[in-house]
Amino acid sequence: MGEFPPGIAYIDGEFVPISEAKISVLDWGLLRSDATYDVVHVWKSRFFRLDHHLDRFTTSVKKLRMELPFDRDGLENILHQIVTRSGLEDAYVEMVLTRGVSPTFSRDPRDAVNNFFAFVIPFGWIADEEQRARGLRVHIASVTRIPPSSIDPTVKNYHWLDLVQGLHEAYDAGKENVFLGDGRGNITEGPGFNIFAVKNGEVTTPATGVLQGITRHTALELCAELEIATQETEQTEVALKSADEVFVTSTAGGIVAIAEIDDVRIGGEIPGQVTKKLTELYWAKHSDPAWTTAVKSHN
Repeated sequence: MGEFPPGIAYIDGEFVPISEAKISVLDWGLLRSDATYDVVHVWKSRFFRLDHHLDRFTTSVKKLRMELPFDRDGLENILHQIVTRSGLEDAYVEMVLTRGVSPTFSRDPRDAVNNFFAFVIPFGWIADEEQRARGLRVHIASVTRIPPSSIDPTVKNYHWLDLVQGLHEAYDAGKENVFLGDGRGNITEGPGFNIFAVKNGEVTTPATGVLQGITRHTALELCAELEIATQETEQTEVALKSADEVFVTSTAGGIVAIAEIDDVRIGGEIPGQVTKKLTELYWAKHSDPAWTTAVKSHN
């Protein structure tokens, strides 16, 4: 099975090494992807935008008609504890609530006992150091993103088969990552990231059919601070390929430049000036108490 990364999990009311964290094979989170989750990162022993992640997670739980076994303070305390117990200063922290298992194995989701767990592992990136320096090379997939009329994209979920199919297309095309469209000529998002374009000094990002990413929201706030005009609108393939700059945003790495889309070179210098300014300010905010929360030691 290979080695597990260093880290700690909270599951069944206990703190255990990652290698000992297990869920039932009958859990609907596994069998039916009936779950929601959120990921917050820790950088230099400070959570980045923790309140925003907790807000989104608890809202998603309500939308899926599930219940956490504790209040928000209890949830936050668990996240602090797993980080301090792990000893990691830069970390990826995931909280998950699944539909769980019905005590009578009923097929009625209302009978299931919801199952919460969380874990922390070392910080991970959507692009390695070389890719971040030169920009990612991406492919626009033929497979379309699950429409918002089917699955609410504002609820962070594990419905990733369309994204995984798209990734295989990208790899077959010799690319490193993928953008998915909505089947109507508009680009939506990629596996774990939102998409932005810069044209004539204005920053645009898809308005609908996407997860309202915390890093997406952060990038829009940073644009406002830098007095860069923004617009949430439809994003066509043609517009992306003719943009001055394209970048993506994710908890797993912040702001990352895109160098090529389907062999079309984007802009000139990588990263472009807007992307560079946003990236610098983004990482500067990681030491700002207004944007971060110090990890608390557990008793």
